Amino acid sequence: MNAIITAMDLETRILIVDDDPGIRSLISSFLDRHGYRSDTAADPIEMRQKLGTAHYDLIVLDVMMPREDGLSALRALQRDEGPPVIMLSAVGTDIDRIVGLELGAEDYLAKPCNPRELLARIRTVLRRSARQADGEAGREPDPGGIRRFAGWRIDLTARSLHDPDDAPIILSDGEFQLLRAFVEHPRRVLTRDQLLDYARGQDSEHYDRAIDVQISRLRRKLDDGASGLELIRTVRNEGYIFSPKVSRTP
Repeated sequence: MNAIITAMDLETRILIVDDDPGIRSLISSFLDRHGYRSDTAADPIEMRQKLGTAHYDLIVLDVMMPREDGLSALRALQRDEGPPVIMLSAVGTDIDRIVGLELGAEDYLAKPCNPRELLARIRTVLRRSARQADGEAGREPDPGGIRRFAGWRIDLTARSLHDPDDAPIILSDGEFQLLRAFVEHPRRVLTRDQLLDYARGQDSEHYDRAIDVQISRLRRKLDDGASGLELIRTVRNEGYIFSPKVSRTP
């Protein structure tokens, strides 16, 4: 049975970045047959050239490439607020998936992958991006975007965190989203699945270790060495709880 091609598909433009011309051609042809507009790039340098001349709704990005790898390219894309990214890699270990997701990739597939599975992942990411865009367009600005806890201050609108001495603390996007989930649901046990849903959306693939790693990093950044407070507590066999009282500043 042929897939239904929508008007949205025909307007969606995808960039495939891979140093293997055979893979580029295979994925591009498959996506074109399913109604998407696709372009290809052999490396991150060509990717940036393409991004400078056209708008793309999604990038399929290989990890292992000569000169500049895909993870380095992903960091730059996140810094420049580029389009959503699905990573492809011949190395498909959990650690590699975790690193890619922590750096901001929307999804991660091991190579070789079934083109139909890639297509399904692309559609999921595009639907999620469309919902987020619709929500942001219709959302009223939050006048009370600042939360305080144990002397700390997080500004949910400015996406900034300051410690009790008012020094800025740099968080990755994943760490910020995780802390936001905690301060918006304080003093209650949150399972790993709940944290994934709150921090990354309900369509995210569940990687429990990714949450554990990010919580470990977040704990280190929240440790001021003086208060002795355990802000994020582990609840055995259940999840995590954000223990301090959280107040909202108008």
